[in-house]
Amino acid sequence: MTTVPRPEERELPFNVFAKACPSRGTLEHVTGRWGALTLGALHEGSLRFNELRRRVDGVSEKMLSQTLQALERDGLVHREAQPTNPPRVDYELTPLGHEVAGRLLALIQYVEGSMDAVLEARERYDETRGAR
Repeated sequence: MTTVPRPEERELPFNVFAKACPSRGTLEHVTGRWGALTLGALHEGSLRFNELRRRVDGVSEKMLSQTLQALERDGLVHREAQPTNPPRVDYELTPLGHEVAGRLLALIQYVEGSMDAVLEARERYDETRGAR
């Protein structure tokens, strides 16, 4: 009988812990502040640039543009320019982007749900460090 290894036991062709592995750049794009928030916002549906910028509060136009380009290059975001006047550009997740965003949203929801414990830990840490 042949057993199929669990996903965490399989050897993968890429290793994010290796300095030269291309997966490291994608991980950075996905888990960076603006990448994670952009993917999360687009999980709700297609958005135009300015709608996305309003949804991802605090991101500059330049950073959002760079983030979208990186995510598009990685195959996570699809950019569609409409031939209208003025030009209309819509952004939406690809199937791969939906899968990644779903996993990120689970993490985001976990972090949001754990914030009481996090804030308590910060307070204890700050009290300990301030007492020295």
